[in-house]
Amino acid sequence: MALHHLLILTKHPDDYQARIEAAGLPDLAIVASADVADGLARGAHCDLLLGDPARVKEALPHLSRLVWTQLSWAGVEPMLDPALRRDYVLTNIRGVFGPLMSEYVFGYLLALERKVFQRLESQRAGQWDATLPGTLQGKTLGLVGVGSIGAHLAATGKHFGMRVHGYTRSSRDCRHVDRYFHGADKAAFARELDYLVAVLPNTRDTAAIVDAEMLGALPPRAVVVNVGRGKTIDEAVLVSALTEGRLAGAVLDVFPEEPLPASSPFWTTPNTYITSHTSAPSFPADIVGVFVENYRRFHRGETLLHRVDFERGY
Repeated sequence: MALHHLLILTKHPDDYQARIEAAGLPDLAIVASADVADGLARGAHCDLLLGDPARVKEALPHLSRLVWTQLSWAGVEPMLDPALRRDYVLTNIRGVFGPLMSEYVFGYLLALERKVFQRLESQRAGQWDATLPGTLQGKTLGLVGVGSIGAHLAATGKHFGMRVHGYTRSSRDCRHVDRYFHGADKAAFARELDYLVAVLPNTRDTAAIVDAEMLGALPPRAVVVNVGRGKTIDEAVLVSALTEGRLAGAVLDVFPEEPLPASSPFWTTPNTYITSHTSAPSFPADIVGVFVENYRRFHRGETLLHRVDFERGY
């Protein structure tokens, strides 16, 4: 069997290398670096690449033998630049972010229902705040996108006694979703929600899918949470709705431009919580598990998991 050479380009290359070596993969030599120039100086001959999108994008033009790239993220947008080569197999990470996203989303939902932020302000002001809290039980969670992450959120919602609605292109196979909506059903989907959570990738079909129609149909008690991609929500409409009090709040982890510019109105929009793309970080242990399974498939000549379709964008 031919020897394969893996170039690792990540923020913590030594951790990735140690974990992959511990897996005892056959016929694999490894070069690892956090610096692209250094990695290429020692690994330009590599036929396999593992890394985050920014480093991978920089290295792509210099790896003439490349046949497969495993991203360490779920997001693939940088790789879809039409100026980049596509003569290799690209796989991303899926199926490991559900628990992390559930921790993030329900951490904020519980904080809002239990009035954690309000009570902290009362404490700082030296005020005894005995306002009764809310509860997630009986509330309606709306998921815009019900892939692997959305399905995990749906299951967590059911754990808290919530009703779960899903807005998808056509799928309806998650058993934890009580009711599905599609296409022109945006207003019908939104009008009963307490929480709308967007969990979509950035594609041509998902741009501004959470638009004036969907946001306008939400009841004033509703909170919008975005853990997918920034471009899936019409930002101007959301800012207006929050500023005018037509929505109760927003928890925003992702934005079309990151870092969020100082000029963005979101910094001063009322009842808005900005979390700087930290909802579900890529931990080496999770990423290496996916890579190891895919390498074994690659070594056996089998189809790889989570292959990205360049045309569809995911």
